[in-house]
Amino acid sequence: MKYSVIYPKTRKEDPKTVVSPGTKLLIRGGFMEQLSSGLWTLSILSLLIKRKVEEIIRDEMNKSGAVEAEFPILQPKELWEESGRWSKYIEAEIAFRLKDRKSLEYFLAPTAEEVVTTFAKKHLRSYKNLPSNIFQINTKFRDEIRPRQGLIRGREFIMKDAYSFDENEQTMGVTYNKMSDTYDSIFKRCGLNFIKVEADSGSIGGNNSAEFMALTDIGEDTLLFCPECNYGGNQEKATAYFNYPKEELVDLIELETPDIKTVEELVNFTKIPPEKMLKTIILEADNIPVIVSLRGDLEISEVKLANLLGAKVIKNASPEVVNKVTNAPVGFAGPIGLYQKTEYQYFFDKSAENLSNFLCGCNKKDLHPINVNFERDLPKPEKYHDISKAVLGQNCSACEKGVLKTLQGVEIGHIFQLGQVYSKPMKAVFINREGREELFWMGCYGIGVSRIIQTIAEQHYDSKGIIWPISISPFQIMILPANSKVHLNDSLELYNKLKEKGFNVLVDDTDTRLGEKFINAELLGVPLQIIVGKLWEENKAFEIKWRNTEKYNSDFFSIKKENSLPSGEIKADDLMGMLDILF
Repeated sequence: MKYSVIYPKTRKEDPKTVVSPGTKLLIRGGFMEQLSSGLWTLSILSLLIKRKVEEIIRDEMNKSGAVEAEFPILQPKELWEESGRWSKYIEAEIAFRLKDRKSLEYFLAPTAEEVVTTFAKKHLRSYKNLPSNIFQINTKFRDEIRPRQGLIRGREFIMKDAYSFDENEQTMGVTYNKMSDTYDSIFKRCGLNFIKVEADSGSIGGNNSAEFMALTDIGEDTLLFCPECNYGGNQEKATAYFNYPKEELVDLIELETPDIKTVEELVNFTKIPPEKMLKTIILEADNIPVIVSLRGDLEISEVKLANLLGAKVIKNASPEVVNKVTNAPVGFAGPIGLYQKTEYQYFFDKSAENLSNFLCGCNKKDLHPINVNFERDLPKPEKYHDISKAVLGQNCSACEKGVLKTLQGVEIGHIFQLGQVYSKPMKAVFINREGREELFWMGCYGIGVSRIIQTIAEQHYDSKGIIWPISISPFQIMILPANSKVHLNDSLELYNKLKEKGFNVLVDDTDTRLGEKFINAELLGVPLQIIVGKLWEENKAFEIKWRNTEKYNSDFFSIKKENSLPSGEIKADDLMGMLDILF
């Protein structure tokens, strides 16, 4: 392709309202431009990258045995009512909703579980049709409250979503694991630096799920990662291991704490560290009071608590509710006198298990007992739950030895074991081996295709611009005539020859100085530059320059062919053979 026909052109200055490096470079390089909040126009440069990513996805999905389809973007209300999600998405205000001329209501597809389940129950009628995995690459819409960071969180985007249908829970797990391996292959081929972590299933539903997170400083998600065993989890899902040394029990003391309510105030007043405190919080789950006790230095994961209770909304209780539940003001709640004597659900976090000689509230104003112990001073809980957020420095729950580290990540893929969350309400059944109707066991697997474009830009750049991995670069080679008046015809001749050989080539045919061409080439990030200039005039040779000088060294050329010129130069007769080796 000729650069003269590509728009928009590169920009010298960073856009003022953009924060992330990837967004700045994609805009400056002419890969995309903003139409409105969360809406982006992709130039031919980004489209070529998107098609490369789609090609990799299709190749790996086809290898896995999945079959491609394409489902409507406009989805009727009745399907979403059948699954029970219409009102949920309306309440969450994340779906674009519209009416047709007959006043029938629709969503612009935020996802496709309802549509594909309807398709499956019509066509996958027997166990002989299973397992089946159907995928599409299509446009999705979500009414983001704060669209940001370019293609990472837009209101219109491209997704690959796949849906599997199995006979039973065991085969569903087999398909899930196969998709996990497939995702590993896809993201490696795209040149992404990523990890797989445990995740919450969110509005999609189901039990087991995992996210594939691209590691980048601009990532919105905080990840907990164990370098010892490679365990990882989103902060809302990750679990920690709590191990306390055995202590001699100390006599309980009731300490007067006048108007001292918060953990921070108690630490300053008593000099007792927060990890030796058990704080008790009154919350409301769908407007019903719930009591949670956890270690003083930790925070409740509202996601974990909501999943435990099956609740839609978790919020802190009002002072009036706290007083009603505890008979004390805010800041003095505690298990003593409340646990096993309350009509409300009471949960202890795993951080409380084996905690000894701790401080806690006793539901009396201006009073906090210290050296409290389970069994002696209050009943030992029957069960402990994982309700707190895991944090930096805690021990890993998987190996119990490693110390959790924090990383920032962008979600590029998410896989779910849906079970029968959709097949049950939508009555999606098949005839099993015994001749009876049985509900499908389903899985769901998503990849943010357009998001990958920007995520790669966030990971692969330097001060000069983006450095595209060869596998997804819009072009393999960029030809730069040193002097457009002198070298353009020879550059176009080389361009045509390379195209005939099947190479994907961009030639800068604009009437600009070589220095400007170099700046543009670095910004565009094409892997290999071929400069047609003085060497061509003198020796029918080209100067070769790699965009990624850390990964590729121009000495490659001097060792591959005996008659190559010194480092960075190559004879015209040898060029084709070397490019065949490279690409």
